[in-house]
Amino acid sequence: MLNGRQLTISEAYKLLKTKQVSSVELTQAALDRIEKIDLQVKAIVTVTGELALEQAKKADEMIASGNINPLTGIPAMIKDVICTKGIKTTCSSKMLENFIPPYNATVMEKLNGIGAVMLGKANMDEFAMGSSTENSAFFTTHNPWDLSRVPGGSSGGSAAAVAAGEAIYSLGSDTGGSIRQPASFCSVTGFKPTYGRVSRYGLIAFASSLDQIGPFTQDVNDAALVLNAISGYDTRDSTSVDIPVPDYTKCLTGNIKGMRIGVPKEYFVEGMQKVVVDAIKASIAKLEELGAIIDWNVTLPHTPYALAVYYIIAPSEASANLARYDGVKYGYSYQDTDNMWEAMEKTREFGFGPEVKRRIMLGTYALSAGYYDAYYLKAQKVRTLIRNEFDEVFEKYDALVTPTSPTVPFKIGEKTQDPIQMYLSDVCTIPVNIAGLPAISIPAGFAEGLPIGMQVIGRPFDEATVLKVAHAYQQVTDWHKKRAEL
Repeated sequence: MLNGRQLTISEAYKLLKTKQVSSVELTQAALDRIEKIDLQVKAIVTVTGELALEQAKKADEMIASGNINPLTGIPAMIKDVICTKGIKTTCSSKMLENFIPPYNATVMEKLNGIGAVMLGKANMDEFAMGSSTENSAFFTTHNPWDLSRVPGGSSGGSAAAVAAGEAIYSLGSDTGGSIRQPASFCSVTGFKPTYGRVSRYGLIAFASSLDQIGPFTQDVNDAALVLNAISGYDTRDSTSVDIPVPDYTKCLTGNIKGMRIGVPKEYFVEGMQKVVVDAIKASIAKLEELGAIIDWNVTLPHTPYALAVYYIIAPSEASANLARYDGVKYGYSYQDTDNMWEAMEKTREFGFGPEVKRRIMLGTYALSAGYYDAYYLKAQKVRTLIRNEFDEVFEKYDALVTPTSPTVPFKIGEKTQDPIQMYLSDVCTIPVNIAGLPAISIPAGFAEGLPIGMQVIGRPFDEATVLKVAHAYQQVTDWHKKRAEL
């Protein structure tokens, strides 16, 4: 936010490059914005104002020497699940409330290397488990478009910060839709890269075979710029894939004439709000006007099983990953006993919130003797079927287009007593994580002032085509240019 106007990365970069504004001025404007409105939005767990201004001064020195990248000096918000050296990284949990990492995540090393500016750490669902940011151990984040509604989750703070003009871009993580669903709810652009495209080193794990870091931005061009900066092979991440990273901005031609785009019917689920269906159909018609060849008869018959597969695999991996929080090595530790076993039990009882406990118990049950074959092994087999179906479909189509969420943002507290209804919020995004594919959510309309998002899904490591389709859509629509008024 500068002089009352929310800037894109591209706009801010031009101002910095031509010396019309300094990074310090840009950063101070963002910090002033945070101070002014974050009491309403509650997007941020930790504000790092002093560090941000130090980084901005260094960025200005880099720019003065001619050493400038499109992200140099641009203020960003980082989800509080990404390790930042010397800065608290809490996962919005009591368990890690005072945890200060001794190292940076790879994505932070990459951003710091090009002179990025970190404004703070964004609120989230505890350990990234949730679809509304109501599971944060600290407070609920509010949707900038309607403060009585959720911003989505688990990266709700990251999405809300960009939508509210508190940061020019942000980083989130996506395990089952945790970038795309809040992007849809907050009317920003949210990109989930292919599994293995962006290093997970320094990302505090929820479900290791599903988690992926990605950006929130105002538009697709900005998403391409951030992906350029954070993508690439990392020897410290065993799941990182060593393949070249293209310049994603070069695919943003606006020309999708002749591209084959499929619309899978399984994504228009029972109970999906009519306003969402209407908005997505109108958006697909725009793609057709641009010359894309649309097929409405695509079918992915195993898609309805993705939700069940996810809620076996993700909790199973979470139960293993969260076993490290035992009150011995780091994090919260229950001290009111001399008995080691009681201390470990009470640490987990008081250190974890209800949703995290629920998922740990689900996962432990699915992995236990006598149930492993019936649940976990079967889920992995269905996961393979889902992935194979996507492979077959992508032999015929360049991309798939679907709704991002079956609903517009719902009221805070509306679904907290019904975990199943909450889980259904991610029904359109989960299959993408199951198959490890790239996907983006872009603003596609409003219903009574509430945002609606459209999802574009691509082949593995074909982020370029996903960006190309989404960018072409944004060239002929202005949904992404609308700003929440706070």
